[in-house]
Amino acid sequence: MSAVVELEAVSRTFPGSPPVEAVKEAYLTIDDGDYVAIVGPSGSGKSTLLHILGCLDAPTAGRYRLLGRDVGELSDGLRTALRGTEIGFVFQAFHLLSYRTALENVMTGLVYNRTPRRDRRRQAREALERVGLGHRLDFTPRQLSGGERQRVAIARAIAPKPSLLLCDEPTGNLDSKTTASILDLFDELRTDGLTLVVITHESAVSGRAERQVDMTDGILIEEAS
Repeated sequence: MSAVVELEAVSRTFPGSPPVEAVKEAYLTIDDGDYVAIVGPSGSGKSTLLHILGCLDAPTAGRYRLLGRDVGELSDGLRTALRGTEIGFVFQAFHLLSYRTALENVMTGLVYNRTPRRDRRRQAREALERVGLGHRLDFTPRQLSGGERQRVAIARAIAPKPSLLLCDEPTGNLDSKTTASILDLFDELRTDGLTLVVITHESAVSGRAERQVDMTDGILIEEAS
């Protein structure tokens, strides 16, 4: 099994008086098909770590390999291209365009991915069908429930067929019943072979993952299986 994510002594320090060590010498390997929950309270460094994993930020020390490529050695352009083709993002806020249909929202994500125009509608439709919204293609976010909006956001993230799906508190705005349905969908995506990393502080969410990594004061500690 090949590694999708490899962190070797990765740290991220923000300048200040005193400097803030948001991530401290993190070691983490996530293999193809893994389902990992990173758990910790607010301010523990989870979001900073997610930004590093998503190539949105760079560590100040250590090495990050994504699919075997040393991200630190890539130019800004190559790093952006790698992020666009290999990583999907799902956030607590759905970040959907309210005046666009579900299909158009997913297609918009494919524009940034540089998917050829002729393929965008088909891939967007397939992604929405995969998350159970094939009957809501022409609905705008205002016509959808919170759970359906999150499914559109997930469809947008998986439409480019990424290797890694990063989810930052993906159920934070959802009730318990809707949360369970989204977690069921994550289980299905993992079964399909997608590698998932979920950032959360909710035990109900982390308990569905195959692996759990705790984060406190910037330090990662993996729970024994």
